[in-house]
Amino acid sequence: MTNSPFTPGIVPGRLQPEAYEANFADLHEPLDSHEALVAADRCYFCHDAPCITACPTEIDIPLFIRQIATGMPEAAARTIFQQNILGGMCARVCPTETLCEEACVREIAEGKPVLIGQLQRYATDTLMAAGVHPFMRAAPTGKSVAVVGAGPAGLACAHRLAMHGHEVTIYDARPKGGGLNEYGIAAYKTVENFAEAELDWLMKIGGITLETGKALGVDMTLDSLKAEFDAVFLGMGLAGVNALRADGEDKAGVMDAVGFISDLRQAGDLSALPVGRNVVVIGGGMTAIDAAVQSKLLGAETVTILYRRGRDAMPASRYEQDLAASKGVRIVFNAMPVAVLGNGAVTGVRAEYTRAEGKSLIGTGETFDLPADQVLKAIGQTLDGTPDGLTLSDGKIAVTGAGRTGVAGVWAGGDCASGGEDLTVTAVAEGRDAAEDIHKALVG
Repeated sequence: MTNSPFTPGIVPGRLQPEAYEANFADLHEPLDSHEALVAADRCYFCHDAPCITACPTEIDIPLFIRQIATGMPEAAARTIFQQNILGGMCARVCPTETLCEEACVREIAEGKPVLIGQLQRYATDTLMAAGVHPFMRAAPTGKSVAVVGAGPAGLACAHRLAMHGHEVTIYDARPKGGGLNEYGIAAYKTVENFAEAELDWLMKIGGITLETGKALGVDMTLDSLKAEFDAVFLGMGLAGVNALRADGEDKAGVMDAVGFISDLRQAGDLSALPVGRNVVVIGGGMTAIDAAVQSKLLGAETVTILYRRGRDAMPASRYEQDLAASKGVRIVFNAMPVAVLGNGAVTGVRAEYTRAEGKSLIGTGETFDLPADQVLKAIGQTLDGTPDGLTLSDGKIAVTGAGRTGVAGVWAGGDCASGGEDLTVTAVAEGRDAAEDIHKALVG
């Protein structure tokens, strides 16, 4: 091995080959049948269960857990997929600790919730492994819909429209479908190409054509799609990257965390992926955690997250914060970057401590320097190019109701649209609900 965690610069091969497989193994081993029955037996099967309300897709959680408890995991999977066709991915990546499991009665009473996420994975994996698709298409309606973006919102919308008998064409700018499920989630959460397998399984409904390498504004326009199709759904996510707004951010070694994660997810050989010796990640969301943890797993000697506010304000859940700490990532709260140091290439980050004054955040004047040869920006993304005629709200496409934009015949959902949190499960709910509204508009 020519490189190690102590090799200066951004280089590949910092670890022994076998270490990569161990580091990027499944974060949670799946439950076996006995473990699933034991976990399901802890559910109280509440009436008016708070876990259902806490789920953005409103899955009937007590019902699917009861179905597992009675030996019917396939029926449980159908219950899940009826509300969330990407239930397999959501079982892996949803922050269940702040959604359904946080609302669980067991969590409130005992501090130990029912393992809802792992039970959901057990059920959905069981059905998908059997190669079964639980839904059939309705009779063809003769209507066609264009979906821009093959991420969670677009896929959920396309599947529900196909179920109703409409013909759907999905356009995606990237070489593969899946959106952030394929390109933007930590590899240890989605092992064995699960995002690709889930996409292939979803497409078994029929009536959906996926065209990759086709970008809105380059290969087609909103007007051309409106002319060709009976309705259009926009779910292209956020492709722009926010600026760091710190001196020197144009230096070599400063890069977008989403791009870093995407390169990692698509890498055939993780040992060939370069990573810095000292990595600094700027941000406080899930992307920051994923980028930081994976930098450490690739062999970086030190990895530090800088977050400008306190722990309680950090968008990433306490579970994810603790996961990062368990992997050796240091999180510095109440600190913001003010300069990227170095002559040409980054050698460090100068940060300033912050304090809150009302709703404002100001620097204290006290600074400190962190060594860094790689800086990953995880400070949010922006909508990159907006079709003419669409109204924006806080930098996203403004929608009302179930994703209706201000342009007739055009809906939007997911990260590119105003509305809920930027979560996979929220995007699925928005795509599904928009599809139902599109269906009513087309056949009503």
